[in-house]
Amino acid sequence: MESVIDKFLRYISVETTSDPDSETQPSTPSQVEFMKILVKELEQMGVKDVSLDEFGYVMASISSNLNNGETAPKLGFIAHVDTSPDAPGKDIKPQFFHNYDGGEIVINKEKKLVLSPIEFPELKKYIGQTIITSDGNTLLGADDKAGVAEIMSAVEYILTHPDFKHGEIKIAFTPDEEIGRGVDKFDVNRFGAEFAYTLDGGEIGEMEYENFNAASAKIFIQGRNIHPGYAKNKMINSILLATEFNSLLPVEQRPELTEGYEGFIHIVHMSGTVEESMIQYIIRDHDRAKFEEKKKLVEDCTDFMNRKYKDNRFRLELKDQYYNMKEKVEPHYHIIEKAVEAMKKAGITAQVRPIRGGTDGARLSFMGLPCPNIFAGGHNFHGKLEYVPAESMEKAVEVIINLISLYIQHE
Repeated sequence: MESVIDKFLRYISVETTSDPDSETQPSTPSQVEFMKILVKELEQMGVKDVSLDEFGYVMASISSNLNNGETAPKLGFIAHVDTSPDAPGKDIKPQFFHNYDGGEIVINKEKKLVLSPIEFPELKKYIGQTIITSDGNTLLGADDKAGVAEIMSAVEYILTHPDFKHGEIKIAFTPDEEIGRGVDKFDVNRFGAEFAYTLDGGEIGEMEYENFNAASAKIFIQGRNIHPGYAKNKMINSILLATEFNSLLPVEQRPELTEGYEGFIHIVHMSGTVEESMIQYIIRDHDRAKFEEKKKLVEDCTDFMNRKYKDNRFRLELKDQYYNMKEKVEPHYHIIEKAVEAMKKAGITAQVRPIRGGTDGARLSFMGLPCPNIFAGGHNFHGKLEYVPAESMEKAVEVIINLISLYIQHE
């Protein structure tokens, strides 16, 4: 068997950055090329039922080998292949820091990129382990190539160990998760799982079945441009209106001042001229009522500015993106309990915590497939300080194998 680390290194060598400005699905052709690699590997492993559809989804099924008197639900495992457009994802050059000593890790001396346990105290958990980073010019790609490698390693284990008992196993790899389109065209019925897990979490032990409710807001602002030498009482500078709008929102609801279950209103983009400007926000909260209050606040601020400056100079586009999967997962709480038990068998203490973000699993849960999220092992996603301990990836494979075994029921 090829190690999960070797798989991971091969996978991150293929660029799969998604593109939020693309209107195609998948958003980049490189994702399709990578999907083809996965299809070929699955077939070479001996998986009979493998497909790659027109929307870039790989789906595979491994038949049950249970005896009479043994049953198991159809269990799914899902990871996304794209990497975030927030940082370069091409020509990734991994670095290995073996037997980590608990001190600083200099990723790139020239760029002054350093992993310090003072700023990142979680590093202390990995003393004695092998830390993998990029060379500081790109992200690493553990989000979510680590998850892909872990699932592929579990598949290889199943198919090379015919005595290992398992029910029917469903595998899926999705594109464009990082730009919010990961399951736009995902066919839950065709996938065929009764329950599933995304391997898209962070540090070892993470177990997540609560996530943000999410919305996006764009405010388009119409100004009036007049020659500045003759602008008195005539010019309306849309850039200034944009900054005034932003000042109406509560400072304490900015993401850099929130944690745990606290939500936020986060300005992510602002552009404009005197004539026209645009502000973009993301709105997040675990509590549905507070989520709706935040959306209402943005609507009220828009209405206030339109009353103040007249002529409807502010136009709001508000769109819900996904919802908290808790309400869909909790009725099937055994999938949480099984994951906690699978981690315990691997010597891991589960850390059940809310996601301060979202996953494909959130949307899938509302599409009829209860789908919590478990760790893939990485840290500092979407940036050049991303890293993953090799041992965390190995443990994730073990957790998948344990989960499959725990679902077998003897009549």
